[in-house]
Amino acid sequence: MKIEKTLTGQRFAGERPLFGSKHLRLVETTIGEGESGLKNCQDLELERCCLEGKYPLWHVHNFTVQDCVFKPTARAALWYSTKLRMLDTKVEAPKMFREMEDLSLERVCFCDALETLWDCRKVTLKDVSVEHGDYIFLYNEDLHIEGLKLQGNYAFQHVKRAKICNSQILTKDSFWESEDVTCENCVIESEYLGWHSRNLTLRNCRIIGTQPLCYAHNLTLEHCVFDENCDLCFEDSTLTASIDSAVKSIKNPRSGRIEVEKVGEIIEDEFCLPPHDCVIVERSKV
Repeated sequence: MKIEKTLTGQRFAGERPLFGSKHLRLVETTIGEGESGLKNCQDLELERCCLEGKYPLWHVHNFTVQDCVFKPTARAALWYSTKLRMLDTKVEAPKMFREMEDLSLERVCFCDALETLWDCRKVTLKDVSVEHGDYIFLYNEDLHIEGLKLQGNYAFQHVKRAKICNSQILTKDSFWESEDVTCENCVIESEYLGWHSRNLTLRNCRIIGTQPLCYAHNLTLEHCVFDENCDLCFEDSTLTASIDSAVKSIKNPRSGRIEVEKVGEIIEDEFCLPPHDCVIVERSKV
């Protein structure tokens, strides 16, 4: 990145005070009340800055945000931008990141992540924490996530091509209608996990919550553990599963093979959809 000018310790407010800036570094600078403070910029570095105004970073290309704070008034701060690297930053504002591509977030803390990271592509997260993250990652594509701590409902809906490792995910209705997603070494606490998903793989994961993994197509589980409250699992799903724990109940899996330590109850009734040929093997009975 080419930087030609540095501004330190200043405050900018009003409408579009730095609109169209290029090759600019801002240090210990405040983007105050007003709108679109840094709109339509290119080659931009922000370090130890405070962002307070609305919509400060729209249509920005190739920028770094490090050790900064986005105040609650800076809602919808980053939209329609590309090639972002954000480090060691605290985000107190909701509705961040829309229609963005090629973004990397590392050691970022989201305090109010309502409707955050929508319609984004090529997203990398490492050691990110999220609170109040309702509907986070909606319609994202090509995600790589390591060390995420997430609290918020309806996460990862309609996501395509994602790998999530070593993460803690607490969210109702997660991974709905997702496609080509792999989770490894994760704890996932979610009612109605993975409904209507396609090609969802869970490897060495702990699953917590009622009615997980129903209506799923081509579901794979490898050496997962189910909590004692996981009931009515796999309804109308096609799957291959290796489960290293007991499962409270399994209901009407459509097709495939399930190896499990023990099942409290297997429910197979007239509502099971064809081909109705899922093989369930209880290791405790072999």
